[in-house]
Amino acid sequence: MPPRSTRPTNKLDDDDYPAYTMGRAAEMLGTSPAFLRALGENRLITPLRSDGGHRRYSRYQLRIAARARELVDQGTKTEDACRIVILEDQLEEAQRINGELRADRTPVPPST
Repeated sequence: MPPRSTRPTNKLDDDDYPAYTMGRAAEMLGTSPAFLRALGENRLITPLRSDGGHRRYSRYQLRIAARARELVDQGTKTEDACRIVILEDQLEEAQRINGELRADRTPVPPST
């Protein structure tokens, strides 16, 4: 039996589906479109483009943007907030991989 896809069958259930326009994303985050553009310029999030060239954001990207907004609201510069969020994301991924590797490791019996 072939492996089942881990991707949701409904696009609206997919965290990576670019469902939100820039205006709607900014509204949901309580920020401006300029803030979202700044996040893109700092390579924190890269929105997908619609056929008409408009920026579209996923729920995952909105969560990342919300974390950056939280840091900016606390007084962190936008550029620095982007770097912090990138490093947090890298750390989380490294910890996940480390956990998987530890779980996969078979205990070696002591030699006699």
